[in-house]
Amino acid sequence: MKALILTCCSSAALILSNGVQADVMGLEFNSDHYESKTIEYAGQSIQYRAYESIPYVIKPVVSDYQVMNIYIPEAYFQGGSIQGYQAETAPIFLPNQVGGYMPGKAMVVGTNDRTGQANSALVALSKGLVVAAPAARGRTNQTADGRWAGKAPAAIVDLKAAVRYLHYNDAAMPGDANKIVSNGTSAGGALSALLGASADSTDYDTYLAALGAAPGSDAIWAVSAYCPITNLEHADMAYEWQFNGYNDYQKMNISMLDYQVKRELVAGTLTKEEQQVSDQLKPLFPEYVNSLGLKDSSGYPLTLDQDGNGSFKDAVVAYIQASAQNALEKGQDLSGLEFVTIDQGRVTAIDWDKYRSYAERQKLPPAFDALDLSAGENNLFGNALIDNQHFTEFSVQHSTMSGKRVSESTVKLMNTMNYIGTSDAQTAEHWRIRVGTKDRDTSLAISAILAAKLENTGHDVDYFLPWDVPHSGDYDLDELFAWIKSIQ
Repeated sequence: MKALILTCCSSAALILSNGVQADVMGLEFNSDHYESKTIEYAGQSIQYRAYESIPYVIKPVVSDYQVMNIYIPEAYFQGGSIQGYQAETAPIFLPNQVGGYMPGKAMVVGTNDRTGQANSALVALSKGLVVAAPAARGRTNQTADGRWAGKAPAAIVDLKAAVRYLHYNDAAMPGDANKIVSNGTSAGGALSALLGASADSTDYDTYLAALGAAPGSDAIWAVSAYCPITNLEHADMAYEWQFNGYNDYQKMNISMLDYQVKRELVAGTLTKEEQQVSDQLKPLFPEYVNSLGLKDSSGYPLTLDQDGNGSFKDAVVAYIQASAQNALEKGQDLSGLEFVTIDQGRVTAIDWDKYRSYAERQKLPPAFDALDLSAGENNLFGNALIDNQHFTEFSVQHSTMSGKRVSESTVKLMNTMNYIGTSDAQTAEHWRIRVGTKDRDTSLAISAILAAKLENTGHDVDYFLPWDVPHSGDYDLDELFAWIKSIQ
């Protein structure tokens, strides 16, 4: 998308170079409307200005979830600097709190509700970043008349609108809108990645216009994605490629309680019919992987044979081995793990089958497009009138509910892979992807494919599997912000 040139403006409207008048009343950042706050962290007293519940669209559908909290270090209003950053140069940290594709409230500077530790917004402020924390609609949002208002692609459209607000107000507030760093975990990690891959794609223009988003770009500079639940239309086959033959599971039930995502594990064993579904899905994955034309860092093709073996699998195992070696060097005792072979202080091999047993199956097949329409992702792909829909050909053909299928165009809007390296989108330059070796919410193959695609298209990628870490995020914030500092 070409940049829109401002030729005339007022507080109510501006005229763009294409002759279209865009109503932007209410989208101007007001630097006078704030609350001065102070918070203690890591032995320092952090003074900042809090601009909270700022609408980032003119025509919100669910007003509580289409707002943003902006936090700016007080030093930047006094001509000061923090860790080398100044008002004009400080990156803008954009964390979302979406989980399970549920509605995500705007983050508030403080502590993480789960861990009790400083949250990413607080750590970002302490490092001198400006924080812009958007809320976003999710799959369970409804309007007053009972219509569903947060189905795909609502969440990514909201995040894009928030980014557009920041670009539109770049001259009016501290922070560099050309250095926006998104951050998210799980579904939020997928949205962070999608935001970074699909910037300025015209596919989203109609949705953004309907909300009255600010004109201009929704491009970001860098992506931080923890355990992204992405590439959903291929995630079922990837999951069975990893877990086929392992029939005991601990299923995660997800619900909302007081605006917080609640998770509960339920143990069980796949039925004979579910094992048959797994057997049907697994062989579909090699064809998909081979269609991508991926290569490793040496230019060697990453492929799979019909049994699911090959250089792509070897690459995934190599990431696990690198993680084990890192853990060993940090003093962790790996001697009791049957899938790890250690010789003279070096991890020399990973047994893939034994690793799969260690990781443990969590989801029933199909893991994402459930045949009975019960998965959260079925709920994501509903529409204003239909709560749950299928989104893969396999599940439509095998549906136990005669479920309808969402349009392919909607599915496209939610998959990062569809935009990386395309002419219709600007992909962020820098990427940091973290997925723990104990994560079983989606196959490791999904993040490995994402990392390889990004590397193959010339992007800067820091991809690593932290040892024994389950499905989670924001567990290494000092390292995250050190990475952000390093890519300046």
